[in-house]
Amino acid sequence: MPTIAAYMGAALAEIAGCFSFWAWLRLEKSPLWLVPGVISLALFAWLLTLVDSDAAGRAYAAYGGVYICASLFWLWSVEGVRPDRWDLIGGTVCLVGTAIILLGPRAATVPTT
Repeated sequence: MPTIAAYMGAALAEIAGCFSFWAWLRLEKSPLWLVPGVISLALFAWLLTLVDSDAAGRAYAAYGGVYICASLFWLWSVEGVRPDRWDLIGGTVCLVGTAIILLGPRAATVPTT
């Protein structure tokens, strides 16, 4: 699975899973909302393991920018709140950081123990 597909799937799964807890606690929805939420969060964690990276921390760091942009899309599409220019500028900065982490040239590294 290509990295961007894994990241986009993980972002959707994480946001949906977290939103189920938000709905239960903040919107007073049924505790049954937690069942798909827990499944979604497990899917999120599994999808991140599909990212081709030599280190989990690097995969997670790069994922952060994708997550932020996906959260802004959720804000707009699900919650009906249009992101403002500061949201868009911040999201762009985060995606630039993601690109630097993913695409930057690297020397071979030896893990420390």
